[in-house]
Amino acid sequence: MSSDTAYTVDHELSDDDANVHHVWDNSLEPVLTVEPGEVVRFECRDALDGQVGPDSTVEDLANASFDPVHPLTGPVAVEGAEPGDVLAVDLLDFEHKGWGFTGFMPGEMGLGLLPEEFPDAGLHVWDLDDDVGHFVDGIEVPLDMFPGIIGVAPGEDGEHDTLPPRDVGGNMDVKHMTQGSTVYLPIETEGALFSTADCHAAQGDGEVCVTGIEAPMFVTARFDVRTDMEIEQPQLETTGPFTPTGQDEPMYATTGIADDLMEATKKAVRHMIDHLEAHRDLTRGEAYILCSAAVDLKISEVVDAPNWTVTAYLPESIFP
Repeated sequence: MSSDTAYTVDHELSDDDANVHHVWDNSLEPVLTVEPGEVVRFECRDALDGQVGPDSTVEDLANASFDPVHPLTGPVAVEGAEPGDVLAVDLLDFEHKGWGFTGFMPGEMGLGLLPEEFPDAGLHVWDLDDDVGHFVDGIEVPLDMFPGIIGVAPGEDGEHDTLPPRDVGGNMDVKHMTQGSTVYLPIETEGALFSTADCHAAQGDGEVCVTGIEAPMFVTARFDVRTDMEIEQPQLETTGPFTPTGQDEPMYATTGIADDLMEATKKAVRHMIDHLEAHRDLTRGEAYILCSAAVDLKISEVVDAPNWTVTAYLPESIFP
């Protein structure tokens, strides 16, 4: 894992159309070719490609098109990268642009964890300071920025949707791919063809309403090709943070218990929404959004058949 604080940016990729694509495809020409060890600063649009902005209303989100979704900045080819190698990506820095949004789509679209409970769309536009995002009622969510999408081109020819993650990475939404982390990606095509997108200023583990704090952002990364590693799917080294403050802190938690892990997950989040509505005076829509931005889901037990336990953790430090 990289702990370097000093580095020089060798290349910059803007979010101009020439540097953006909307599918994974190993036939795409690289917009940049770099040597191992070089550093690239990527400018990334938000996940909905500008359809929601700082002054947007919930109607703007409800009417947003998902075809296509995820403007990816790249692809970047790395010299010497061959199928079977591993691309090591040191995440050196992230910089947001002062705003972001979290929202959920109309339930009929079937997106998010609980679409059947939220027939109408919801939206919160966040004002982002350096290290905190401002929610309603004085609630402040600590910012720990990361790329929701980080990956390389699949070996299988053709166009591949950006929504599901796959063996070579993509839309993984791992919130611990933060500054100082190293992400390892299995390479399936010559040059690796790396792209990144869908940056989040913060996110709860689970991203339950289908968005974190979606934010346009700059991502600075250094690349290396590892021929001494063999992995089937992405791996990473990270120091977290694993709680919003980076240290053990008071939490309120709700459990979901069921004979299906997805049902247990739904119950845990549903119970947390109930808690926030009853004890923190949030609307159910506000609670759903806050769960997506700040509640961490953990699989607590998968060995006591026939029921499994998922627990949702809410940091109490976010409340005034």
